[in-house]
Amino acid sequence: MATRATTTHSRSSRPAKARRPQAAREGWHGWDDYAPFYDWENAQTLGRRDLSFWQRMTGAVEGQVLELGCGTGRVTMPLAHEGVHIVGVDRSAEMLARARRRVARQRRGVRPALVRADIRALPFPDGAFPMVMAPYGILQSLLSERDLRATLKDVGRVVRHDGIFALELVADLPAWGEYSRRVSLKGRRGPGGSQITLIESVRQDAPKGLTIFDQEFVERRGRAVRRRAFALTFRTLSVPQMTRRLATAGFAVEALLGDYDGGPWHRDADAWIIIARRV
Repeated sequence: MATRATTTHSRSSRPAKARRPQAAREGWHGWDDYAPFYDWENAQTLGRRDLSFWQRMTGAVEGQVLELGCGTGRVTMPLAHEGVHIVGVDRSAEMLARARRRVARQRRGVRPALVRADIRALPFPDGAFPMVMAPYGILQSLLSERDLRATLKDVGRVVRHDGIFALELVADLPAWGEYSRRVSLKGRRGPGGSQITLIESVRQDAPKGLTIFDQEFVERRGRAVRRRAFALTFRTLSVPQMTRRLATAGFAVEALLGDYDGGPWHRDADAWIIIARRV
Protein backbone atom coordinates (compact mmCIF):
# COMPACT_ATOMS: atom_id res chain seq x y z
CA MET A 1 0.00 0.00 0.00
CA ALA A 2 1.37 3.39 -1.00
CA THR A 3 0.37 5.18 2.18
CA ARG A 4 2.04 4.39 5.43
CA ALA A 5 0.44 4.39 8.89
CA THR A 6 2.65 4.35 11.96
CA THR A 7 1.41 3.96 15.51
CA THR A 8 3.54 4.25 18.63
CA HIS A 9 2.76 4.28 22.32
CA SER A 10 5.47 5.98 24.35
CA ARG A 11 6.05 7.11 27.90
CA SER A 12 9.27 8.80 26.88
CA SER A 13 9.65 12.54 26.49
CA ARG A 14 11.06 11.83 23.00
CA PRO A 15 8.43 9.84 21.06
CA ALA A 16 9.47 8.03 17.89
CA LYS A 17 9.48 10.18 14.76
CA ALA A 18 6.94 9.13 12.13
CA ARG A 19 8.33 8.39 8.67
CA ARG A 20 7.18 10.57 5.80
CA PRO A 21 4.48 8.71 3.84
CA GLN A 22 4.67 8.18 0.09
CA ALA A 23 2.19 9.75 -2.33
CA ALA A 24 -0.79 7.50 -2.96
CA ARG A 25 -0.85 5.39 -6.11
CA GLU A 26 -4.64 5.47 -5.93
CA GLY A 27 -6.78 8.18 -4.39
CA TRP A 28 -8.52 5.87 -1.93
CA HIS A 29 -5.21 5.04 -0.25
CA GLY A 30 -4.90 6.79 3.09
CA TRP A 31 -8.60 7.12 3.87
CA ASP A 32 -8.78 4.13 6.23
CA ASP A 33 -5.95 5.73 8.22
CA TYR A 34 -7.69 9.11 8.11
CA ALA A 35 -11.03 7.76 9.38
CA PRO A 36 -10.39 8.17 13.16
CA PHE A 37 -9.55 11.86 12.64
CA TYR A 38 -11.84 12.86 9.76
CA ASP A 39 -14.75 14.18 11.81
CA TRP A 40 -12.45 15.92 14.30
CA GLU A 41 -10.61 17.79 11.54
CA ASN A 42 -13.68 18.68 9.49
CA ALA A 43 -15.48 20.04 12.55
CA GLN A 44 -12.72 22.66 12.74
CA THR A 45 -12.40 23.41 9.03
CA LEU A 46 -15.38 22.85 6.72
CA GLY A 47 -17.79 22.14 9.58
CA ARG A 48 -21.44 22.27 8.52
CA ARG A 49 -21.13 25.13 6.02
CA ASP A 50 -22.12 23.03 3.01
CA LEU A 51 -25.01 21.10 4.58
CA SER A 52 -27.75 23.65 3.87
CA PHE A 53 -26.79 23.59 0.19
CA TRP A 54 -27.10 19.81 -0.06
CA GLN A 55 -30.35 19.90 1.91
CA ARG A 56 -31.80 22.34 -0.64
CA MET A 57 -30.53 20.27 -3.56
CA THR A 58 -31.99 16.99 -2.30
CA GLY A 59 -35.10 18.22 -0.50
CA ALA A 60 -37.39 18.15 -3.53
CA VAL A 61 -36.03 14.93 -5.07
CA GLU A 62 -38.53 12.09 -5.42
CA GLY A 63 -36.78 8.77 -4.99
CA GLN A 64 -33.37 7.82 -3.70
CA VAL A 65 -30.31 10.06 -3.90
CA LEU A 66 -26.87 8.48 -4.37
CA GLU A 67 -23.95 10.06 -2.51
CA LEU A 68 -20.47 9.25 -3.78
CA GLY A 69 -17.79 9.06 -1.09
CA CYS A 70 -20.11 9.26 1.91
CA GLY A 71 -17.27 8.60 4.36
CA THR A 72 -18.32 8.83 8.00
CA GLY A 73 -21.77 10.16 7.11
CA ARG A 74 -20.93 13.83 7.66
CA VAL A 75 -23.38 14.83 4.89
CA THR A 76 -25.40 11.61 4.70
CA MET A 77 -26.85 11.69 8.19
CA PRO A 78 -28.11 15.32 8.26
CA LEU A 79 -29.88 14.66 4.94
CA ALA A 80 -31.41 11.44 6.27
CA HIS A 81 -32.56 13.31 9.38
CA GLU A 82 -34.43 15.70 7.06
CA GLY A 83 -36.22 12.80 5.36
CA VAL A 84 -34.03 12.39 2.28
CA HIS A 85 -33.90 8.79 1.01
CA ILE A 86 -30.17 8.46 0.50
CA VAL A 87 -27.72 5.72 -0.43
CA GLY A 88 -24.11 6.37 0.55
CA VAL A 89 -21.24 4.55 -1.14
CA ASP A 90 -17.59 4.54 -0.07
CA ARG A 91 -14.46 2.45 -0.65
CA SER A 92 -13.12 2.81 2.91
CA ALA A 93 -14.28 0.16 5.39
CA GLU A 94 -13.06 2.28 8.32
CA MET A 95 -15.02 5.33 7.18
CA LEU A 96 -18.17 3.26 6.67
CA ALA A 97 -17.82 1.65 10.11
CA ARG A 98 -18.12 5.11 11.65
CA ALA A 99 -21.06 5.98 9.43
CA ARG A 100 -22.84 2.79 10.47
CA ARG A 101 -22.39 3.68 14.13
CA ARG A 102 -24.09 6.98 13.39
CA VAL A 103 -26.97 5.14 11.72
CA ALA A 104 -27.29 2.87 14.77
CA ARG A 105 -27.74 5.98 16.96
CA GLN A 106 -30.27 7.57 14.59
CA ARG A 107 -33.57 8.50 16.23
CA ARG A 108 -35.40 10.41 13.49
CA GLY A 109 -35.72 10.78 9.75
CA VAL A 110 -35.10 8.14 7.10
CA ARG A 111 -32.60 5.35 7.61
CA PRO A 112 -29.87 5.66 4.95
CA ALA A 113 -28.39 2.70 3.09
CA LEU A 114 -24.60 2.41 3.23
CA VAL A 115 -22.73 0.39 0.63
CA ARG A 116 -19.03 -0.39 0.40
CA ALA A 117 -18.08 -0.12 -3.26
CA ASP A 118 -15.74 1.49 -5.77
CA ILE A 119 -17.26 4.56 -7.42
CA ARG A 120 -15.56 3.55 -10.67
CA ALA A 121 -17.91 0.55 -10.89
CA LEU A 122 -21.15 1.30 -9.05
CA PRO A 123 -23.19 -1.77 -7.96
CA PHE A 124 -26.58 -0.34 -8.94
CA PRO A 125 -28.94 -0.87 -11.90
CA ASP A 126 -29.27 1.52 -14.81
CA GLY A 127 -31.33 4.64 -14.11
CA ALA A 128 -31.70 3.84 -10.40
CA PHE A 129 -31.36 7.40 -9.08
CA PRO A 130 -32.95 10.75 -9.95
CA MET A 131 -29.91 12.48 -8.42
CA VAL A 132 -26.27 11.68 -7.76
CA MET A 133 -24.17 13.95 -5.54
CA ALA A 134 -20.41 14.12 -5.02
CA PRO A 135 -19.63 16.50 -2.15
CA TYR A 136 -16.36 18.28 -1.43
CA GLY A 137 -13.73 16.94 -3.77
CA ILE A 138 -14.50 13.23 -3.89
CA LEU A 139 -13.94 13.15 -7.67
CA GLN A 140 -10.47 14.64 -7.15
CA SER A 141 -9.51 11.41 -5.39
CA LEU A 142 -9.58 9.83 -8.85
CA LEU A 143 -5.94 10.30 -9.78
CA SER A 144 -6.01 9.30 -13.44
CA GLU A 145 -8.03 10.31 -16.46
CA ARG A 146 -9.04 6.67 -16.93
CA ASP A 147 -10.51 6.48 -13.40
CA LEU A 148 -12.41 9.74 -13.79
CA ARG A 149 -13.77 8.67 -17.16
CA ALA A 150 -14.93 5.32 -15.74
CA THR A 151 -16.66 7.04 -12.81
CA LEU A 152 -18.46 9.62 -14.95
CA LYS A 153 -19.57 6.88 -17.31
CA ASP A 154 -21.02 4.84 -14.46
CA VAL A 155 -22.69 7.88 -12.88
CA GLY A 156 -24.28 8.51 -16.26
CA ARG A 157 -25.50 4.93 -16.27
CA VAL A 158 -27.08 4.87 -12.78
CA VAL A 159 -28.68 8.34 -12.91
CA ARG A 160 -32.01 8.61 -14.70
CA HIS A 161 -32.37 10.33 -18.04
CA ASP A 162 -32.83 14.02 -17.21
CA GLY A 163 -31.50 13.34 -13.69
CA ILE A 164 -29.15 15.64 -11.77
CA PHE A 165 -25.46 15.18 -11.01
CA ALA A 166 -24.21 17.76 -8.48
CA LEU A 167 -20.58 17.87 -7.44
CA GLU A 168 -18.11 20.06 -5.62
CA LEU A 169 -14.39 20.44 -6.28
CA VAL A 170 -11.91 21.58 -3.66
CA ALA A 171 -11.14 25.10 -4.83
CA ASP A 172 -7.86 25.75 -6.64
CA LEU A 173 -5.67 22.95 -5.30
CA PRO A 174 -2.67 23.94 -7.48
CA ALA A 175 -2.52 27.28 -5.66
CA TRP A 176 -1.87 25.65 -2.28
CA GLY A 177 1.60 26.75 -1.25
CA GLU A 178 4.02 23.99 -0.36
CA TYR A 179 5.18 23.74 3.24
CA SER A 180 6.75 21.16 5.49
CA ARG A 181 5.63 19.84 8.88
CA ARG A 182 3.44 22.75 9.89
CA VAL A 183 1.18 22.43 12.94
CA SER A 184 -2.15 22.97 11.21
CA LEU A 185 -4.64 22.12 13.96
CA LYS A 186 -4.69 21.41 17.67
CA GLY A 187 -7.55 20.51 19.95
CA ARG A 188 -9.32 17.89 22.04
CA ARG A 189 -11.41 15.01 20.87
CA GLY A 190 -14.57 15.94 22.75
CA PRO A 191 -14.84 17.12 26.39
CA GLY A 192 -12.12 15.46 28.43
CA GLY A 193 -10.84 13.58 25.39
CA SER A 194 -7.31 13.12 24.11
CA GLN A 195 -5.28 16.04 22.79
CA ILE A 196 -4.75 15.88 19.01
CA THR A 197 -2.19 17.76 16.93
CA LEU A 198 -2.13 17.70 13.14
CA ILE A 199 1.33 18.18 11.63
CA GLU A 200 0.91 18.70 7.90
CA SER A 201 3.05 19.05 4.80
CA VAL A 202 1.86 19.96 1.30
CA ARG A 203 3.61 18.90 -1.89
CA GLN A 204 2.76 19.77 -5.49
CA ASP A 205 3.48 17.36 -8.34
CA ALA A 206 2.71 19.73 -11.20
CA PRO A 207 3.70 17.36 -14.05
CA LYS A 208 1.18 14.80 -12.81
CA GLY A 209 -1.38 17.41 -11.70
CA LEU A 210 -1.43 16.19 -8.10
CA THR A 211 -1.50 17.85 -4.69
CA ILE A 212 -0.25 15.64 -1.84
CA PHE A 213 -1.08 16.26 1.81
CA ASP A 214 1.24 14.46 4.22
CA GLN A 215 -0.72 14.11 7.44
CA GLU A 216 0.70 13.20 10.83
CA PHE A 217 -1.80 13.05 13.68
CA VAL A 218 -0.30 12.98 17.16
CA GLU A 219 -2.75 11.92 19.86
CA ARG A 220 -1.82 12.33 23.54
CA ARG A 221 -3.63 11.02 26.58
CA GLY A 222 -1.63 11.52 29.74
CA ARG A 223 1.90 10.32 28.98
CA ALA A 224 0.82 7.95 26.21
CA VAL A 225 1.51 9.17 22.66
CA ARG A 226 0.03 7.66 19.51
CA ARG A 227 1.11 8.74 16.03
CA ARG A 228 -0.47 8.01 12.67
CA ALA A 229 1.07 9.23 9.42
CA PHE A 230 -0.27 8.86 5.89
CA ALA A 231 -0.69 10.76 2.62
CA LEU A 232 -3.86 11.95 0.92
CA THR A 233 -3.47 12.71 -2.77
CA PHE A 234 -5.82 14.78 -4.93
CA ARG A 235 -5.95 15.53 -8.63
CA THR A 236 -5.89 19.25 -9.42
CA LEU A 237 -8.89 19.60 -11.74
CA SER A 238 -10.33 23.02 -12.60
CA VAL A 239 -13.99 23.82 -13.18
CA PRO A 240 -13.54 24.24 -16.98
CA GLN A 241 -11.66 20.92 -17.14
CA MET A 242 -14.44 19.14 -15.26
CA THR A 243 -17.24 20.70 -17.30
CA ARG A 244 -15.60 19.46 -20.52
CA ARG A 245 -15.38 15.93 -19.09
CA LEU A 246 -19.01 16.06 -18.00
CA ALA A 247 -20.08 17.05 -21.51
CA THR A 248 -18.12 14.13 -22.96
CA ALA A 249 -19.88 11.79 -20.49
CA GLY A 250 -23.34 12.96 -21.59
CA PHE A 251 -24.13 15.71 -19.09
CA ALA A 252 -25.24 19.29 -19.76
CA VAL A 253 -23.99 21.79 -17.19
CA GLU A 254 -26.85 23.87 -15.81
CA ALA A 255 -25.10 25.96 -13.17
CA LEU A 256 -21.66 26.85 -11.84
CA LEU A 257 -21.83 28.11 -8.26
CA GLY A 258 -19.21 29.90 -6.20
CA ASP A 259 -20.70 29.59 -2.72
CA TYR A 260 -23.20 27.52 -0.77
CA ASP A 261 -25.88 30.20 -1.12
CA GLY A 262 -26.03 29.86 -4.91
CA GLY A 263 -23.80 32.76 -5.93
CA PRO A 264 -22.10 32.57 -9.34
CA TRP A 265 -18.78 30.80 -9.78
CA HIS A 266 -15.58 32.70 -10.48
CA ARG A 267 -11.92 31.75 -10.40
CA ASP A 268 -11.38 32.99 -6.83
CA ALA A 269 -14.66 31.67 -5.41
CA ASP A 270 -14.60 29.89 -2.05
CA ALA A 271 -16.62 26.96 -3.42
CA TRP A 272 -16.49 25.29 -6.83
CA ILE A 273 -19.87 23.63 -7.42
CA ILE A 274 -21.14 22.17 -10.69
CA ILE A 275 -24.76 21.14 -11.32
CA ALA A 276 -25.31 19.08 -14.45
CA ARG A 277 -28.19 17.17 -16.01
CA ARG A 278 -28.09 13.83 -17.82
CA VAL A 279 -29.09 14.28 -21.44
